[in-house]
Amino acid sequence: MDHKPNYKILKSGVVFKGKVFDLKVDEIEYSSGNRGIREVALHPGGAVAVALTEAGRILLVHQFRYPFQKFLYELPAGKLDVNEDPEKCARRELEEETGYTASRVIKLGSINTTPGFCTEILHIFLATGLKAGRHNREEGEHGMEIHEFPVEEIEEMIINGTITDAKTISGIFLLKSYLSNPEKFK
Repeated sequence: MDHKPNYKILKSGVVFKGKVFDLKVDEIEYSSGNRGIREVALHPGGAVAVALTEAGRILLVHQFRYPFQKFLYELPAGKLDVNEDPEKCARRELEEETGYTASRVIKLGSINTTPGFCTEILHIFLATGLKAGRHNREEGEHGMEIHEFPVEEIEEMIINGTITDAKTISGIFLLKSYLSNPEKFK
């Protein structure tokens, strides 16, 4: 099977440099001769913490999301700093958003969040051995609440549409896969 692109790039350039992502626009020509434009959000990626308590409950944050103008339930997560190790980012974001630290962190997997237009890759980690502490939220995270739910209740929240966040849905799937067969994740 041939997996080579059927186009060539005629022109490429970053047209916007932002705090969260940059925007690159490519002018392309397909092998048919037709031309097209591809807009790509260049994102450094991020890390997600699936924080599992000793009681078997998952920590979720309920935070306001500006693009949707509403509060969403999500796993704690954040953007990678330049050249930052994803595990370090997951640990940092867990503590910043929830106040908890983890004695053990295991990589569960990675996801391409929106591969149609964005380069963001999220690295998902299981965090256990949790110890409560003080959160250190950013200004835009004020009003964020921490909730603990059993996995079964989170699954129901996903099915009924209460949880729509893709990283949270993916993280719960990976957690369940890990819990049913941890040897696959070594």
